[in-house]
Amino acid sequence: MSGPNVYTDVATPKRTRDIIAKYGFSFKKSLGQNFLIDQNILRKIVSAAELDESKGALEIGPGIGALTQQLAQAAGRVTAVEIDDRLIPILRDVLADRPNVHIEHGDVLKLNLNQLIERQFAGLSGVSVVANLPYYVTTPILMKLLEEKLALEHIVVMIQKEVAQRMAAKPGGKDYGSLSVAVQYYCEPELVCIVPHTVFIPQPNVDSAVIKLTVRQKPPVEVADEAHYFRTVQACFAQRRKTIANNLTAFVGKAHRELLGPLLQSCGIDPSRRGETLSLAEFAALSRALLDAGLPDHEAGL
Repeated sequence: MSGPNVYTDVATPKRTRDIIAKYGFSFKKSLGQNFLIDQNILRKIVSAAELDESKGALEIGPGIGALTQQLAQAAGRVTAVEIDDRLIPILRDVLADRPNVHIEHGDVLKLNLNQLIERQFAGLSGVSVVANLPYYVTTPILMKLLEEKLALEHIVVMIQKEVAQRMAAKPGGKDYGSLSVAVQYYCEPELVCIVPHTVFIPQPNVDSAVIKLTVRQKPPVEVADEAHYFRTVQACFAQRRKTIANNLTAFVGKAHRELLGPLLQSCGIDPSRRGETLSLAEFAALSRALLDAGLPDHEAGL
């Protein structure tokens, strides 16, 4: 029961259940396994990645290969990283007729992705990450992809709807927070579509969304020290109901509290504002001013 005719378009309820039954596969809640069974959503994901024969796709958590099949048709080369060793023989069977697909057994959070990309996609004109990410490791995986400054064009991922909305949020709204700032520092986010929980086996409890992150060639703001910039952002969001001045008091220490008002005003920031109202440029100015003033930061207090 292998070959292209049997396993064409895995993403249907019947074919997905047939494969699960054939291999006696059982879902592990700890790995956040939910298999997509809607081909229309898959097409939207692949289309958003802007792939062609000259480009590569790095997939994280391929499951039984539904998205992998579509990526193999659109990209010159696909590498799919799967942590669950029980899925490796299924993927090799389902994708047996796709010579441009490489299955990598491993934990993406522990892999050297720079080396993997160089090894698997040498000679191609660009690489994008395309994945249906498990909810429980969405943020760690995305921050690894961004912080390691991998040579990526796009990151197109299906994630929990609320997380996608936070990533794309603009200043001033309840969804805007430190995750919004971090993602938008590295990328331009765009919500592609909302995905109802009913198009998965098994069904998760919440809806998903596909978000496209176009990786920036350089950040939209200049910062003197990236690590300090992100610590400053986290400090301003430490307690959302508190003003920036109050949150920063915990950051720099009470002994320096009286310096914060004038420092914030020198940046054009009203001390009574809250972190959710600041733009990336205002966070950059604030971080620079704190550094220039030589104020300490208390990471343990965040």
